[in-house]
Amino acid sequence: MRARGIVVGLVAASLLALAGCSGTSGDAADGRIRVVASTNVYGAIAAAVGGDRVEVSSLIESAAQDPHEYEASVRDQLRVARADLVIANGGGFDPFMDGLVHASHTTATVITAATLSPEYPADGNAHADHDHPAGFNEHVFYDPAVMATLAQRIAADLGEIDPDGQAAFTANATTFAAGVDSIEASLARLKAAHEGTGVFVTEPLPLYLTDAAGLEDRTPPAFSEAVEEGQDVAPSVLLQALKTISAKHVALVIVNAQAGGPETDRVAQQAVDAGIPVLRFSELLPEGKTYLAWMDENVAQLARALG
Repeated sequence: MRARGIVVGLVAASLLALAGCSGTSGDAADGRIRVVASTNVYGAIAAAVGGDRVEVSSLIESAAQDPHEYEASVRDQLRVARADLVIANGGGFDPFMDGLVHASHTTATVITAATLSPEYPADGNAHADHDHPAGFNEHVFYDPAVMATLAQRIAADLGEIDPDGQAAFTANATTFAAGVDSIEASLARLKAAHEGTGVFVTEPLPLYLTDAAGLEDRTPPAFSEAVEEGQDVAPSVLLQALKTISAKHVALVIVNAQAGGPETDRVAQQAVDAGIPVLRFSELLPEGKTYLAWMDENVAQLARALG
């Protein structure tokens, strides 16, 4: 896991300005529930469930931003302090959220998406949310089933805050789950046609999706671990990775569109030279996309690449 931005340098004057700014139910200017999400992925899901009864603020909104390098601001702390509901990924993906929640003294309900995953380790809570449990892929937003569970959790928590909206929240979460069912059906069709096909991923980002499609991760573990940790890839490991691709032991290569380096560039170029499709998956929602449309397009990319 690469070095992540943390909440630092919040001066005393800022803390005084934020004093007493705890969230209260439906206290947005127009009466809507204030929801703060770490990224626009979670903001989009909250908006889909909450509809016009929520005001959603995503701290990271642009796909040009790298969540791994994000440093929270005093303005972010103010948003969290005033929130009714806070949604974080957890599992080491967005540790700045843990810092914001503690520094702001918010009374908001906090949802940590990673803990909703069946893959989350039983002792995961022994780690702080900002720590990375060993062996756990924190990119749970690439697991549509977990996001359906998240939508249900959001609906329940919004209903606690705004009982009059409970029926609408539940209905919206049900609609979201139906969209997830459609995505999972597409993944099942890919699995039926391509199970066991090799794939190379420069980071674990898309593995929940590729696993559901029945694809086999043939990336040298030391390669993806080094890239995710922001470390140099050992020459011998890089050579092994390039040979895996040039020998066409994989049918496609997936890189993180928001992070990279010389090693990932070499891997991508090796794939191009070998005639292997290179897909670029993001950690953030493309502008104008809903979560369901985004994930559906990612699955469609897999289908086109696999032929």
